[in-house]
Amino acid sequence: MVVDDERSIIDLLTYNLQRNGYRVVAARDGGQALRLAQIERPDLIILDLMLPGVDGLDVCRELRRTSGVPIIMLTARDEEVDRVVGLELGADDYVTKPFSVRELIARVKAVLRRTTSAEAEIGAVAPLRVGPLEVDTLSREAWLDGTPLPLTRLELDLLETLMRHAGQALSREQLLDLVWSYDYFGDARAVDSAIKRLRAKLREAGGDPSIIFTVRGIGYRLERPCKTS
Repeated sequence: MVVDDERSIIDLLTYNLQRNGYRVVAARDGGQALRLAQIERPDLIILDLMLPGVDGLDVCRELRRTSGVPIIMLTARDEEVDRVVGLELGADDYVTKPFSVRELIARVKAVLRRTTSAEAEIGAVAPLRVGPLEVDTLSREAWLDGTPLPLTRLELDLLETLMRHAGQALSREQLLDLVWSYDYFGDARAVDSAIKRLRAKLREAGGDPSIIFTVRGIGYRLERPCKTS
Protein backbone atom coordinates (compact mmCIF):
# COMPACT_ATOMS: atom_id res chain seq x y z
CA MET A 1 0.00 0.00 0.00
CA VAL A 2 1.25 3.46 -0.95
CA VAL A 3 0.09 6.37 1.21
CA ASP A 4 0.82 9.86 -0.12
CA ASP A 5 -1.22 13.01 -0.74
CA GLU A 6 0.62 13.76 -3.99
CA ARG A 7 -0.98 12.09 -6.99
CA SER A 8 2.28 12.23 -8.94
CA ILE A 9 4.08 10.24 -6.22
CA ILE A 10 1.30 7.65 -6.07
CA ASP A 11 1.34 7.27 -9.86
CA LEU A 12 5.15 7.00 -9.97
CA LEU A 13 5.34 4.37 -7.24
CA THR A 14 2.32 2.43 -8.45
CA TYR A 15 3.78 2.20 -11.97
CA ASN A 16 7.20 1.06 -10.79
CA LEU A 17 5.92 -1.36 -8.15
CA GLN A 18 3.54 -2.95 -10.65
CA ARG A 19 6.41 -3.29 -13.11
CA ASN A 20 8.18 -5.29 -10.43
CA GLY A 21 5.21 -7.60 -9.96
CA TYR A 22 3.49 -6.09 -6.93
CA ARG A 23 -0.21 -5.39 -6.54
CA VAL A 24 -0.67 -1.84 -5.28
CA VAL A 25 -3.45 -0.09 -3.39
CA ALA A 26 -3.21 3.62 -2.67
CA ALA A 27 -4.48 6.07 -0.05
CA ARG A 28 -4.38 9.87 -0.17
CA ASP A 29 -4.72 10.62 3.56
CA GLY A 30 -4.17 9.03 6.95
CA GLY A 31 -7.78 8.14 7.67
CA GLN A 32 -8.15 6.34 4.35
CA ALA A 33 -4.85 4.55 4.97
CA LEU A 34 -6.05 3.15 8.30
CA ARG A 35 -9.33 1.98 6.79
CA LEU A 36 -7.61 0.35 3.80
CA ALA A 37 -5.02 -1.32 6.01
CA GLN A 38 -7.81 -3.16 7.84
CA ILE A 39 -9.56 -4.18 4.63
CA GLU A 40 -6.61 -5.01 2.37
CA ARG A 41 -4.12 -6.38 4.95
CA PRO A 42 -1.11 -5.20 2.88
CA ASP A 43 2.25 -6.99 3.05
CA LEU A 44 4.06 -3.63 3.25
CA ILE A 45 3.15 0.05 3.54
CA ILE A 46 5.06 2.97 2.00
CA LEU A 47 3.91 5.82 4.21
CA ASP A 48 4.40 9.55 3.68
CA LEU A 49 4.71 11.46 6.96
CA MET A 50 3.22 14.71 5.65
CA LEU A 51 -0.45 13.81 5.24
CA PRO A 52 -3.62 15.88 5.62
CA GLY A 53 -5.79 15.11 8.61
CA VAL A 54 -4.20 12.15 10.39
CA ASP A 55 -0.48 12.53 9.70
CA GLY A 56 1.94 9.73 8.94
CA LEU A 57 3.34 9.51 12.46
CA ASP A 58 -0.16 9.02 13.88
CA VAL A 59 -0.90 6.42 11.19
CA CYS A 60 2.29 4.56 12.12
CA ARG A 61 1.45 4.78 15.83
CA GLU A 62 -2.08 3.46 15.27
CA LEU A 63 -0.96 0.63 13.00
CA ARG A 64 1.58 -0.51 15.56
CA ARG A 65 -1.16 -0.99 18.16
CA THR A 66 -2.47 -4.02 16.30
CA SER A 67 -0.18 -4.84 13.38
CA GLY A 68 3.41 -5.74 12.63
CA VAL A 69 3.08 -4.88 8.93
CA PRO A 70 6.42 -3.57 7.59
CA ILE A 71 6.42 0.22 7.12
CA ILE A 72 8.78 2.28 4.99
CA MET A 73 8.43 5.98 5.73
CA LEU A 74 8.54 8.43 2.86
CA THR A 75 9.14 12.05 3.79
CA ALA A 76 10.31 15.37 2.43
CA ARG A 77 11.32 16.51 5.89
CA ASP A 78 15.00 17.08 6.53
CA GLU A 79 14.71 17.25 10.31
CA GLU A 80 16.39 14.31 11.99
CA VAL A 81 13.80 14.28 14.78
CA ASP A 82 11.02 13.27 12.38
CA ARG A 83 12.97 10.30 11.09
CA VAL A 84 13.96 9.22 14.58
CA VAL A 85 10.41 9.53 15.93
CA GLY A 86 9.10 7.49 13.01
CA LEU A 87 11.64 4.75 13.60
CA GLU A 88 10.94 4.73 17.32
CA LEU A 89 7.23 4.34 16.61
CA GLY A 90 8.04 1.12 14.78
CA ALA A 91 8.75 1.99 11.15
CA ASP A 92 11.16 -0.45 9.52
CA ASP A 93 12.95 2.01 7.26
CA TYR A 94 12.71 5.46 5.71
CA VAL A 95 13.44 7.17 2.41
CA THR A 96 13.74 10.95 2.09
CA LYS A 97 12.28 12.89 -0.84
CA PRO A 98 13.54 13.44 -3.46
CA PHE A 99 14.26 9.73 -3.66
CA SER A 100 15.70 7.23 -6.09
CA VAL A 101 12.98 4.90 -7.33
CA ARG A 102 15.58 2.17 -7.78
CA GLU A 103 16.71 2.49 -4.15
CA LEU A 104 13.14 2.52 -2.85
CA ILE A 105 12.27 -0.62 -4.84
CA ALA A 106 15.43 -2.27 -3.51
CA ARG A 107 14.34 -1.50 0.04
CA VAL A 108 10.83 -2.80 -0.63
CA LYS A 109 12.26 -6.05 -1.96
CA ALA A 110 14.64 -6.36 0.98
CA VAL A 111 11.96 -5.81 3.61
CA LEU A 112 9.57 -8.23 1.92
CA ARG A 113 12.34 -10.78 1.48
CA ARG A 114 13.15 -10.60 5.17
CA THR A 115 9.50 -10.89 6.13
CA THR A 116 8.82 -13.79 3.76
CA SER A 117 11.92 -15.63 4.90
CA ALA A 118 10.90 -15.27 8.51
CA GLU A 119 7.40 -16.57 7.87
CA ALA A 120 8.68 -19.49 5.80
CA GLU A 121 11.35 -20.41 8.34
CA ILE A 122 11.19 -24.09 9.23
CA GLY A 123 14.42 -24.34 11.18
CA ALA A 124 14.89 -26.15 14.45
CA VAL A 125 11.65 -27.34 16.03
CA ALA A 126 12.96 -26.65 19.51
CA PRO A 127 12.44 -23.03 20.62
CA LEU A 128 15.50 -20.83 20.88
CA ARG A 129 16.34 -20.06 24.53
CA VAL A 130 18.86 -17.69 26.11
CA GLY A 131 18.41 -17.05 29.82
CA PRO A 132 14.84 -15.81 30.44
CA LEU A 133 14.21 -15.28 26.74
CA GLU A 134 12.54 -17.78 24.44
CA VAL A 135 11.68 -17.51 20.74
CA ASP A 136 9.69 -20.06 18.77
CA THR A 137 10.85 -19.68 15.18
CA LEU A 138 7.89 -21.67 13.84
CA SER A 139 5.04 -19.85 15.56
CA ARG A 140 6.93 -16.54 15.45
CA GLU A 141 6.33 -15.85 19.14
CA ALA A 142 8.59 -14.66 21.95
CA TRP A 143 8.45 -14.84 25.75
CA LEU A 144 10.31 -13.46 28.73
CA ASP A 145 10.09 -15.83 31.71
CA GLY A 146 6.87 -17.16 30.20
CA THR A 147 5.37 -13.70 29.64
CA PRO A 148 4.50 -13.08 25.96
CA LEU A 149 6.43 -10.28 24.28
CA PRO A 150 4.27 -8.30 21.80
CA LEU A 151 6.97 -7.80 19.18
CA THR A 152 6.68 -6.61 15.61
CA ARG A 153 8.19 -8.77 12.87
CA LEU A 154 11.29 -6.62 12.80
CA GLU A 155 11.71 -6.66 16.58
CA LEU A 156 11.30 -10.44 16.66
CA ASP A 157 13.89 -10.85 13.90
CA LEU A 158 16.25 -8.57 15.81
CA LEU A 159 15.79 -10.47 19.08
CA GLU A 160 16.25 -13.82 17.35
CA THR A 161 19.46 -12.60 15.71
CA LEU A 162 20.85 -11.33 19.01
CA MET A 163 19.95 -14.64 20.66
CA ARG A 164 21.62 -16.70 17.95
CA HIS A 165 24.77 -14.63 18.50
CA ALA A 166 24.46 -14.38 22.30
CA GLY A 167 27.69 -13.22 23.91
CA GLN A 168 28.94 -11.83 20.60
CA ALA A 169 29.22 -8.10 19.88
CA LEU A 170 27.46 -7.29 16.64
CA SER A 171 28.08 -4.01 14.87
CA ARG A 172 25.18 -1.93 13.60
CA GLU A 173 26.27 -2.73 10.06
CA GLN A 174 26.18 -6.47 10.83
CA LEU A 175 22.71 -6.13 12.30
CA LEU A 176 21.51 -4.20 9.26
CA ASP A 177 22.78 -7.03 7.08
CA LEU A 178 21.45 -9.87 9.25
CA VAL A 179 18.08 -8.36 10.20
CA TRP A 180 17.19 -5.73 7.59
CA SER A 181 18.74 -7.87 4.84
CA TYR A 182 20.01 -5.15 2.56
CA ASP A 183 23.28 -3.48 1.83
CA TYR A 184 24.21 -0.72 4.25
CA PHE A 185 22.78 2.59 2.96
CA GLY A 186 24.60 4.77 5.48
CA ASP A 187 22.22 5.26 8.42
CA ALA A 188 22.34 2.91 11.41
CA ARG A 189 19.76 4.85 13.43
CA ALA A 190 17.18 2.26 12.41
CA VAL A 191 19.14 -0.25 14.51
CA ASP A 192 19.35 2.06 17.52
CA SER A 193 15.61 2.79 17.37
CA ALA A 194 14.70 -0.89 17.10
CA ILE A 195 16.97 -1.75 20.03
CA LYS A 196 15.32 1.03 22.06
CA ARG A 197 11.85 -0.38 21.33
CA LEU A 198 12.99 -3.92 22.13
CA ARG A 199 14.46 -2.84 25.47
CA ALA A 200 11.26 -0.97 26.31
CA LYS A 201 9.18 -4.09 25.71
CA LEU A 202 11.52 -6.18 27.84
CA ARG A 203 11.13 -3.59 30.62
CA GLU A 204 7.34 -3.60 30.27
CA ALA A 205 7.35 -7.39 30.61
CA GLY A 206 9.26 -7.12 33.88
CA GLY A 207 12.67 -7.95 32.47
CA ASP A 208 16.05 -6.28 32.62
CA PRO A 209 16.58 -4.28 29.41
CA SER A 210 20.33 -4.18 30.10
CA ILE A 211 20.49 -7.79 28.92
CA ILE A 212 20.97 -6.09 25.55
CA PHE A 213 24.31 -4.44 26.22
CA THR A 214 25.66 -1.47 24.28
CA VAL A 215 29.23 -2.13 23.16
CA ARG A 216 30.82 1.29 22.78
CA GLY A 217 32.09 2.04 19.31
CA ILE A 218 30.75 -1.24 17.94
CA GLY A 219 27.09 -2.05 18.47
CA TYR A 220 25.16 -4.42 20.72
CA ARG A 221 25.52 -7.74 22.50
CA LEU A 222 22.95 -9.98 24.13
CA GLU A 223 24.39 -11.04 27.45
CA ARG A 224 24.59 -14.75 28.23
CA PRO A 225 23.21 -15.72 31.65
CA CYS A 226 25.83 -16.32 34.32
CA LYS A 227 26.29 -19.98 35.14
CA THR A 228 25.71 -20.89 38.75
CA SER A 229 27.49 -23.74 40.47
